[in-house]
Amino acid sequence: MMRQYQALIRHEGNDALFRAIDMSVVSTLENVPLHIHVEGLRGTGKTTIMRAARSVLPPITRVKGCLYNCDSERPHCPDHRGLDRKTLKELGTEACPMPFLEISASVKMGTAVGSLDLARITNRSQPDAALLPGTIPQAHRGILFIDEINRLAETAPEIADVLLGVMGTKPGIIKVEETGLPPVTMPITVSVWAASNPDEDPGPLEDIRKQLSDRFDLGVGTQRPSDAGCVLDILRDCQAAAPGEHSRKAQEFLAALAFLDEVHLPWAIRNVIAGLYVEFQLESLRAVEALQACSRLTAALERSREVRLDHLAAVVPLVLKHRVDLSAMEKIVERLLESKDDNQDVAGAKPGPQGARAKSQDKEAKPAGSLHRMVTDLRNKLFPGSNGEGQGQPGAGNRRSSPGNDHPGMSGMGSSSASVPLTCPPLLACPLAKLRSDEVLRGEEELMSR
Repeated sequence: MMRQYQALIRHEGNDALFRAIDMSVVSTLENVPLHIHVEGLRGTGKTTIMRAARSVLPPITRVKGCLYNCDSERPHCPDHRGLDRKTLKELGTEACPMPFLEISASVKMGTAVGSLDLARITNRSQPDAALLPGTIPQAHRGILFIDEINRLAETAPEIADVLLGVMGTKPGIIKVEETGLPPVTMPITVSVWAASNPDEDPGPLEDIRKQLSDRFDLGVGTQRPSDAGCVLDILRDCQAAAPGEHSRKAQEFLAALAFLDEVHLPWAIRNVIAGLYVEFQLESLRAVEALQACSRLTAALERSREVRLDHLAAVVPLVLKHRVDLSAMEKIVERLLESKDDNQDVAGAKPGPQGARAKSQDKEAKPAGSLHRMVTDLRNKLFPGSNGEGQGQPGAGNRRSSPGNDHPGMSGMGSSSASVPLTCPPLLACPLAKLRSDEVLRGEEELMSR
């Protein structure tokens, strides 16, 4: 039995996934896809949460009977694009559930993209050759869920290629080809939600298809609950949400969408984001675009009319989890603290390596503001045992050093370089010929005699 979304227990190990889903649903309603890839060990609830979110998705309005979910204001499908307003008005509109469709790791190209409509071509009274849209085109303006996407990337590279086109731009592009029919290319707006377990074969998605991994705006980790009380709550009968909870959640999404237009994104925040990109040599511009979009969505969900640094700090681990290594992440967290400390940075002073070096020489006490507390908590969560002095160099690593267990903030199973005890000899190796005779051991007996 599928658990109801509003009845699911939210805890520290899955809270980031709930926040990512909130952002993605609001962004999809705005016709801007926001792609999520959640990683975690089996049994941490990642697939359950994503599938359960289907019950709280708000409805959409489409051209009546359109299999491609055409927006009457922006018809895009082969059947309705190019029609004038009068004709579209005559066709009418209808409300329908926001699409939530799923493809598996073993999906076939025809099922995912489209195929010849056999029902129409075998119609004896009026045979007609036409395309039947696949799962991906039918998910337009909604959610496409892919479980075990790492397996799909390995076993179905042709589907991964299709996803690269669907997720490469916003909106994306999909091309449907069938022998005997002219190819059809159309824009598509769909948020891809995917799940995988990096500890199982064939391994992390970024090691199999890094290009596809980078298409995801958010990389989210899930972990088991650490509190026994939370486990007790999960063990209780939590199958049913209170009456009206699902529609209330859908209304929250619509209210956040309406509020989004009122959210102001200051240039100072953009300046900080641009500085992070240059200073830490982030590989993909998609990362900074996602930082900006998700900061704005977070502000809208909190009903804040202006994006603040704490909104940016809240999304940094989600956006950069699959794009930077631990040392770079730690430096970025430190950089956000410095941006808050230096009011001139936030007011618009140009950030960059020189500014960062200047600040690193100034180790005055940090103000106890809300951002400082939040980022300090974030740093402690990401790097337990860290003294706050980063060990890595900015840009020293733009990739995860060890997938799966190296992001404790998301998986809770890693450690920073600062917390790893030093066990190697402190001195450099020396040639035997340069050692004195009393410094050389020739066997266990000689060791015992000393």
